Amino acid sequence: MADNGKRRPLVAPKRDYKPAKAKPAKARSGKATSKASGAKSGFLTGLLPSFRRSKPKIKAPRKKPTGNILTRAVKWVVGGILRIIWWITFRVAVVLGIIIGTTTMFYYAKLPDATALMDDRQKGSVTLEDDTGQVFAWRGDQFGGLVHAKSVAPQLRNAVIATEDKRFYRHFGLSPRGILGAIRTNMREGRHPLKGHGGSTITQQVAKRVFFSEMGSIERKLKEVPMSLAMEIKYTKDEIMTIYMNRAYLGAGSHGFEAASQRYFSKSAAEVSVPEAAMLAGLLKAPSANAPTRSIGRAQDRADLIIDLMKDQGYLTDQEAAQAHANPAQLSEVAKARAGGYFADWIMESGPEFILKDSTEDLVIRTTFDKQVQKAAEDALTNVFETKVREGSKAQAAIIVLSPNGAVRAIVGGKKSGNAGEFNRATQAIRQTGSSFKPFVYATALQDGWRWDTRVVDEQFTINVPGSGPYTPKNYTKNHLGEISLTTALSKSINTVAVKVAVAVGLERVRETARGFGIQNELSNGPAMALGASESTLLEMTGAYAGILNQGVAVEPYGIEELTLQGDSKPLFVKTDEEPKQVISPKAARQLIYMMNQVVEGGTGGRSRIEGVENAGKTGTTQGARDAWYIGFNSDYVIGVWMGYDDNSKLTGVTGGGLPAEIWRETMVRVLDGKVPAPLPMDVPAKQPVAPQVAQENKQRRGNDTLRDLAEQIERDVKRLDKEAENVLKKVITGIFGGRN
Repeated sequence: MADNGKRRPLVAPKRDYKPAKAKPAKARSGKATSKASGAKSGFLTGLLPSFRRSKPKIKAPRKKPTGNILTRAVKWVVGGILRIIWWITFRVAVVLGIIIGTTTMFYYAKLPDATALMDDRQKGSVTLEDDTGQVFAWRGDQFGGLVHAKSVAPQLRNAVIATEDKRFYRHFGLSPRGILGAIRTNMREGRHPLKGHGGSTITQQVAKRVFFSEMGSIERKLKEVPMSLAMEIKYTKDEIMTIYMNRAYLGAGSHGFEAASQRYFSKSAAEVSVPEAAMLAGLLKAPSANAPTRSIGRAQDRADLIIDLMKDQGYLTDQEAAQAHANPAQLSEVAKARAGGYFADWIMESGPEFILKDSTEDLVIRTTFDKQVQKAAEDALTNVFETKVREGSKAQAAIIVLSPNGAVRAIVGGKKSGNAGEFNRATQAIRQTGSSFKPFVYATALQDGWRWDTRVVDEQFTINVPGSGPYTPKNYTKNHLGEISLTTALSKSINTVAVKVAVAVGLERVRETARGFGIQNELSNGPAMALGASESTLLEMTGAYAGILNQGVAVEPYGIEELTLQGDSKPLFVKTDEEPKQVISPKAARQLIYMMNQVVEGGTGGRSRIEGVENAGKTGTTQGARDAWYIGFNSDYVIGVWMGYDDNSKLTGVTGGGLPAEIWRETMVRVLDGKVPAPLPMDVPAKQPVAPQVAQENKQRRGNDTLRDLAEQIERDVKRLDKEAENVLKKVITGIFGGRN
């Protein structure tokens, strides 16, 4: 719209500006602020609206949401969850870090010096040497001595690292890569991710074995981490490796690589070859199952895997690995022989308990064990069972070989070579002795003045045993030979004569003789004792026969010559000769040896006879044929053989003079190995001088025996005639009176 033809400028209408009155501020003291202060405040306050209007704030344009509402909601939820997870994880990590750090410092403060962790065995080891000083067996927890990671053969240390922890010298006690690799391997092999391969470092394994071996897996794993960190801080890598190499169990009672190297290869851990090192490292997993003494093939297969690992990790060249594969490790001759298992167990059982069972020290025992004699006995038993015992038979046998002075040279406790702890039938089985007990009956009679040619009647008779009633001994053949000598009675194993003699000299006297020769088990009280109704062990009986060979002087079987602390030169114990105990006179013993020689030459022990060798012995078969014995000797060795079933069932077609005598002969032939022993210390009748007085007494005794036998025969004849006369008289009366009373 025009106004006088001129354009007027556009001007905003003028507004009155009246700033609002500022409220007076309260002073700190409670009074109103000054006017100047109030004016200034009011002025600024009044200007602010004008300032905002003059310079408005420019806002960025809002982005238009992308995607549909569902996608946006999912993103929002996921983002929230991730933020929560991060929030929790961060705080948990901080807390765990504090806990692990605190626990690590706690463990670090408690860790002892590294050398204190090298050996934790609760009991010491026992190293057993044979009669030549060569090691043949170990018992207890064997520890060959401390080794250092730098003192063992380099290939052994490399084999351990390649097998157990290839980044050992690069990590700080834990290996996440190793754990993830173990999980992947477990899943690939179809196992639970956390079962099978554990991925533990060598440091973690040391922590487990030293401190947490008794804990459950979860608790142990939780504690392994801070302990491993503490050990890495406290010890050097070589110290941790040294603890590991001394504490590892490697089978067959071996603790530490030095003990295992000595046990399997008879050499130090500093001297092992690449194949031997690989085999030892392979024992870290399943040491008992992979032990080369149990299965050399399995141990070699495991060693081949270790050799390949060593090659892959650069410890071996292709040529060195191929050479190691082509020449696998072999057991030493001592370890391969595995001889003397039963003998070693007997030493541990019979030795001083306060030393062998309670000591924490490592001991070395020099024994009476003879490896050649042991092998001879084992080969003999195997030969007889393979050639003369039906296949599949469960019958068992045991053998003891002694020197005349009682030194035990070999023990075979069963058909198979004895592993540690197996039942030893030679020393532990208590069985009835049968007729092998009879020499003690005749020893008592000879000591009382009877002679090898004293005659006794073999006949059926009955004894009234107080408290038991009538007892009638019977011969094995069910036949009777009439009047025979003591020598014939023993050689033919006549039961009736043995009982007659035992009753005549006194059962208590026979019991005393048997105890004097070393039979410690309880002996029966009745006359059946003379026929071996009592029980004993093969070791006891063989030792008692050694006393007969030893001119009537009692012999106690022994196996320990010296006992020494490992590393010491002075023995703690040395076998000394005990004061001899004369059970029967040498004269009685020499006659008894002759009588027992006739058992071999013309009696029940004929199958034990060796051409050109003077042997003496006695067979034994128990009631019901449940036990069969043959014990005999020459001037060099005393050998005892027992045969039977573990369940005490009856033997079929086996007597002491059969298979046991053959086992005895095969053993003695192998033990002698062509050597001819000296003649037996016996009085052969043709060479035995007889004094006139003794001859007269013997003649009178034989006369008395004859008169007594004649009187008994007359009495029997009179009774028979009386009976016949009575029968004749009855017939006459019947004929006269026709049967009327």
